[in-house]
Amino acid sequence: MMKLTTFFYALQIISAVFSIILVLLHSPKGDGIASIGAASQLFSSQKSTEKGLNKVTYFFVAIFFISTFFLGFILK
Repeated sequence: MMKLTTFFYALQIISAVFSIILVLLHSPKGDGIASIGAASQLFSSQKSTEKGLNKVTYFFVAIFFISTFFLGFILK
């Protein structure tokens, strides 16, 4: 049981850190932080960049919520 709890804690921390970084990379109107290191030129257009960032961000946020849900039931 302790290994499972440790696994979900690690998963939660990793997904939280990546979610914060990915949210900061989003550019609502301007280039934002995504322009650092020419990250905005990785894809053909700004719209495809935002679509890609959205998908990856949703994935990490879902992992965060799922791990939080399981931790709530394991520790109860």
